[in-house]
Amino acid sequence: MKWMIASDIHGSEYFCRKMLDAFHSEQAERLLLLGDILYHGPRNDLPKDYNPKGVIALLNAEKSSILCVRGNCDTEVDQMVLDFPILADYALLSVGSTLIFATHGHRYNENALPPLHHGDILLHGHTHVPKCVRHTDYFYLNPGSVSIPKENSWHGYMTLEDGVFVWKDLDGAVQNTFRME
Repeated sequence: MKWMIASDIHGSEYFCRKMLDAFHSEQAERLLLLGDILYHGPRNDLPKDYNPKGVIALLNAEKSSILCVRGNCDTEVDQMVLDFPILADYALLSVGSTLIFATHGHRYNENALPPLHHGDILLHGHTHVPKCVRHTDYFYLNPGSVSIPKENSWHGYMTLEDGVFVWKDLDGAVQNTFRME
């Protein structure tokens, strides 16, 4: 199964549309969203074409393909307008013998680890910075941000297929690759 993984849309209809165009181009079966869907948050400037209602319509049209975890900017009122679950703090994905702990990153992160076994993957957004870090006992991966990238990174996402993570910008250019061991 091919997954597309993205985070931190923050209400940008423009970048949400580009993300969904990439989702269709990738021909992924599932879209994993790592939170911060509709609201831009008090620490961020408004992203391009900030329009949460437009984002709602775009994502609801894809509801059967979306798995989502709650970000620090996501609330119960957001769940009232989105037609797919968004309020789980984390999701667990099993790929072979590897567990992927997918979360937003504001609760569980490199400084506050969830329960992980040797070789497991901590996958989160929140920082808006793409990352691939090998720790002694686990790997930390971050797709970066769809709409508000930070630290001179790109507007992007990642894919997961056959044990390979690939970071791409929203135009589909490969930025990094990581093969699960």
